[in-house]
Amino acid sequence: MTTTTSTAAADLIARSNRLGADPRVTNYAGGNTSAKGTALDPATGEPVELLWVKGSGGDLGTLTESGLAVLRLDRLRGLANVYRGPEHEDEMVAAFDYALHGKGGAAPSIDTAMHGLVDAAHVDHLHPDAGIAIATAADGERLTAEIFGGRVVWVPWRRPGWQLGLDIAAIKAENPEAIGTILGGHGITAWGDTSDEAEANSRWIIETAEAHIAEHARPEPFGPVLEGYAALPETERHAKAAALAPTIRGLASQDAPQVGHFSDDEVVLDFLAAAEHPRLTALGTSCPDHFLRTKVTPLVLDLPADADVDASIARLRELHEQYRVDYQAYYDRHATPGSPAIRGADPLIVLVPGVGMFSFGKDAQTARVAGEFYVNAINVMRGAEGLSTYAPIDEVEKFRIEYWALEEAKLQRLPKPKPLAGRIALVTGAASGIGKAIATRLAAEGACVVIADLDLGRAQAAAAEIGGPDVARGVAANVSDETAVQDSIAEVLLAFGGLDLVVNNAGLSLSKSLFDTTEADWDLQHDVMAKGSFLVAKNAARVLVDQGLGGDIVYISSKNSVFAGPNNIAYSATKADQAHQVRLLAAELGEHGIRVNGINPDGVVRGSGIFASGWGANRAKTYGIDEQDLGAFYAQRTILKREVVPENVAAAVYAICTSDFSHTTGLHIPVDAGVAAAFLR
Repeated sequence: MTTTTSTAAADLIARSNRLGADPRVTNYAGGNTSAKGTALDPATGEPVELLWVKGSGGDLGTLTESGLAVLRLDRLRGLANVYRGPEHEDEMVAAFDYALHGKGGAAPSIDTAMHGLVDAAHVDHLHPDAGIAIATAADGERLTAEIFGGRVVWVPWRRPGWQLGLDIAAIKAENPEAIGTILGGHGITAWGDTSDEAEANSRWIIETAEAHIAEHARPEPFGPVLEGYAALPETERHAKAAALAPTIRGLASQDAPQVGHFSDDEVVLDFLAAAEHPRLTALGTSCPDHFLRTKVTPLVLDLPADADVDASIARLRELHEQYRVDYQAYYDRHATPGSPAIRGADPLIVLVPGVGMFSFGKDAQTARVAGEFYVNAINVMRGAEGLSTYAPIDEVEKFRIEYWALEEAKLQRLPKPKPLAGRIALVTGAASGIGKAIATRLAAEGACVVIADLDLGRAQAAAAEIGGPDVARGVAANVSDETAVQDSIAEVLLAFGGLDLVVNNAGLSLSKSLFDTTEADWDLQHDVMAKGSFLVAKNAARVLVDQGLGGDIVYISSKNSVFAGPNNIAYSATKADQAHQVRLLAAELGEHGIRVNGINPDGVVRGSGIFASGWGANRAKTYGIDEQDLGAFYAQRTILKREVVPENVAAAVYAICTSDFSHTTGLHIPVDAGVAAAFLR
C-alpha cells in the first residue's frame, strides 16, 4: 500500500517534526518514521515505489530531507529472500546498499526493514514513556489486551532487525483491525494509510496508555519516602551538587574526558527519595534508546541527603571502583571474540539522593540528553510499577544491543572530535574584546565555555551569540570578590559538570602619571587584576585538583609586565604581578598536572573594552596622536609592522591549551608583533 506521489516525503518530515517535538512521544534522536510513495526513476523515466525512512542517528524533531534514507521498495522487500535468520541480522544492513535509490540519502538504520515490510503507507516506531511502561511490565501482554483490545497487538521482545520486521508485518496481516503494536521491553509501532492517520494512531496508543496508568496505577509505585532521603532545599542541594561535581566528573572521566550536566528535576528527586529506588536502579533501563545513552545501570550514592560532602566523596570513590569492576564483569560475561572492545567502564549517570542527577557525555548536548533519557526511564519504571512489576529485558539482550557491530559502525561514522572536545573553559571579562574572542575560539575548537563578566546581560548575550546553552553560558562575576568568584565557579560546575581551562582575562586600565594616580586608582587596578586573578586561580585550582584530570590556567598579562613605559604605573605594576603569579602557580600546581601559562599582548585596540573606556584616548595623548590612529601607531613600532587584534590573542590561548604544548608550563607568549624592549630574558 503506497501513497501516490513523492509528497509523501514532505508529509513524513512534517509529521516527524511534530512527533519529535513532543516529549511524551520520544526524546532526542529516538524512534523513527517512514513513508512509502512513488517517484520517477531518473534512469528510466518510469515511476518506482520508494521508501523514505529516518536515517540512522537522526532526530525526529529536527529531521530534514537530508536526514532521510531513500530505498526502492521492490529491492528492499526482495532482500527478504536472502535473509538467513536472526543470527545474521548484521549482514542485512550492508545489504541495504543494494536497495538504495539514487545516492540513497542518510545511512539506513536497522529498523528500515520493519518500515519496508509492514504493508502500510506510513509507519511510526516510537519510544513514549507510557508505551514503554506497558512494554516493560511483567504482564505486559495481558495489559496490552486489557488496555487496547484488538486495536494494538503485543509483540514479545526481539532485537531490532529483519525478523522483528517480518513479525510485525505478519501481525498486521493477521489483525486487519490493528493500528499498531506494543514491542515488549522496547516501545510502540503504529501505522496508517495517510500520514495524518499514522500520527493519530500513534498518539491514540500513547494517550490511551497514559490515561490507563493515571486511572489504575497504585499510589506510591516507588514505595514510601525513606527517612533522610527527601530533597534538600534548593540552595542547599545546589551547594552540595557544586561541591560534589569535581569529584564526580573526575570519576566519570577515568577512561575518557566527559562533559557533565546536572539536573534536580522533581522526577529525579522524588524517585531517589523513595524506598524502591535501589532495587529499580539495579535492574537498569530497558529501551535500547535509553541504555545506549545511559549505560545499563547508573551509579547511585547509598547515603542519605544530609550526609556531609567528605563522607559522600569517600563513598562515591568506593562505589565507582566497584562500578568499574561490575561493568568489566558484565562485558566479560557476554563478549565474544567478535565483540567491539569495551567502551569504558565509567558510569554515565550518577544519582545523589536529596541532590539530583549528574549525567555525562562527549559534549554538553550528549550529557544533557543522557539525563533526559534517564528521566524517561524513571517515568517508565513508575508506570510499570504502578500497574504491575517493572521487568526490563535481560542483561544478555542489553549487551547484544550495546555492543552490536551495527552500533559500533554508527559510532565509527561520527565525525572526528575537535581538538578541545570534552574540555570546559571559564573566561573572565569575556563579554567583549579579547575575552570574547578567546571564548569564541575555544568554543569553535570544541570546548564548552562559560563567559564571566560584571555585566550579566552582556555575558549572556555573548554566550547566545557564540552558540547557546550546550556550547556557552553567561554568568555574572566580580573577580575582586571571593564569594562572587566562588558563586561563578559553582555555576560553571552546575552548567557543565566540571572545569578544565581557566583564562584570567578580566581587567581595566587607568593611564595616569605617577602624580595623577590616586590610592583609589591603585587599589581598583590591583583589586581587579592582581587580586582578581589570584582569587579566580585559587578557587578554580581547587576544582582542578579535586577532579584529578589536570588542566590549564592562562593569564592574559601584557607586554607592560616586562616593559616600562610612561603614565601607567598602576596598570603595568599589576600586570607584572600577574606575570609572576604565572611562574609561582606553575611551580606549585605542576604536581597535579595543572599547567599555568601567560599571554603578553600589546596594543590591542580594535574591539577592546579597555581602549574604548578611556585608556585609548589617554595613550593617544601620551604619544601625541589621534585616538583613531592608535592601532596603526602601535603596529608601526613593532618589528613585524602588524596590528594586534583580539583574535591573535585568542589563537595563542588556544595553542597553549592543546596537547601540542602538553609539556609546557610557566611560559609567557608575546603577542605583540615584535617589541624588542619586551623580549623575555
